Amino acid sequence: MKKLSDFADDINKCSKCGKCQEVCPVYKLTGNDCAVSRGKFVMLQGVLKGELKLSKTIEKYLDLCLKCGKCKDFCPSDIDVCEIFNTAKHEYVKDKFYGKITRFLQSPKVFDKILNIFRLLHKFTRCEILKPVQDDGKVRLLYFKGCANALNPKSENAMKKVLAHYDVELIEKDFECCGVPFLSSGNPERYEEVKKHNLDLLKGGYDYVITDCASCESALKNYQSAENIINICHFLAIQNKKFVFKKPLKVTFHKPCHLKSDAFLKPLFAKCENIEYIEAKDYDECCGFAGEFALRNPKLSFQMTRQKAKNLADTGADVILTACPACIIGIHQGFLGKKHPKIMNLIEFLALADEIIEGK
Repeated sequence: MKKLSDFADDINKCSKCGKCQEVCPVYKLTGNDCAVSRGKFVMLQGVLKGELKLSKTIEKYLDLCLKCGKCKDFCPSDIDVCEIFNTAKHEYVKDKFYGKITRFLQSPKVFDKILNIFRLLHKFTRCEILKPVQDDGKVRLLYFKGCANALNPKSENAMKKVLAHYDVELIEKDFECCGVPFLSSGNPERYEEVKKHNLDLLKGGYDYVITDCASCESALKNYQSAENIINICHFLAIQNKKFVFKKPLKVTFHKPCHLKSDAFLKPLFAKCENIEYIEAKDYDECCGFAGEFALRNPKLSFQMTRQKAKNLADTGADVILTACPACIIGIHQGFLGKKHPKIMNLIEFLALADEIIEGK
C-alpha cells in the first residue's frame, strides 16, 4: 500500500500553473486556493519536508474536494490528484478514533450485514434475473449491481424490465461494493479487499460488464482498463431497438462526474420516439453532493446543488435524468422546498416507454 512519501515526485512535479483553478467547481465558488490541487500540494510539500504535520486543518482542506477528477483531466503533468489526497487522508485518520470507527462501520461484519438487511427487505420487490440461456449467439451481460440497488432496487428492476425485450443473457455474481466510499473516507485497506474480490469475479465469460451507476463504472475501470465495462444505457444505445413514448416529453440530463463519457446520450435519445432532449447549462458540472463532501461541507454543497437545480429547471424539461444515485439525491437537495420535475435514473425512464420495438 502506498504512502504519501511515494508521491513526492508527483507532488513536486506540480508547476503551480493554475489550470486546476480553471476547472475546479469549489474554487469557482469560493476563490480559495486551498480548494484546488496546487494549494493542497503546497501544504503536502511542507508535510514531506517536515515543515508541517498532517493536521485537522490540512484534513479540512483535503475534504474540500469533490473528487470529480477534473483537475487530473486538465493537469499538464497528468498527476493523479485524487489518489494523493486519499493517501494523505488515510495517513491522518488511520490512528484517530473516528478513523477506527469508520473502518469498523465499513468492515464486512457491519457494512455487508447492513446491505443484506436491505436486500431481505426488498426481496419481494426485486425482479427475478432473466432466465439463463444456453444459446452461444446470445450477448452475455455481467451485471455489477452496486450498493444503491441493495438499498432500493428501482434501477435494477427497470433494467431487467428493459432487457426482457433484448436477446441477452444476464449474469449476476456476488460482487461487493465498488469501493469508492472507502477510498474517500481514508480506508484504502478495505478498498483493496473489495477490489481483489470483485476482480476475481470479473474474469472472463461475458461480452460486457454493465452497471446502472456511474461511480461503479468508474471504479471498475480504475481496477482494470477495459472497453467492455459500460453503463447499461451505453449498451442500449448500440442496439437496434426503439423506445416509443406515446406522450411527447422534454427531458434534460445531468452528467455525473464519474461518467467519463456521455457520447451514448444523443444516439440513445434519437432512438426515443416523442422525446425531446434539451441540454442544460453546465450539464456536466458536479451536482455538489459527492457523498462525504456534502456531509463535511453542507453550505457549499447546498449552494452547488441549488445552482445545478436552477440550470436543470431552466430547460423547462418534464423529466430530469442522470446515471448516478448520489446525483439524484444531490439534485433533490437542490430543489429542496421547491416544486420540480420528476428526477430519475435514465434506465428507469427508458423502462417507462409504452413500447420497445425493433428499430429501422
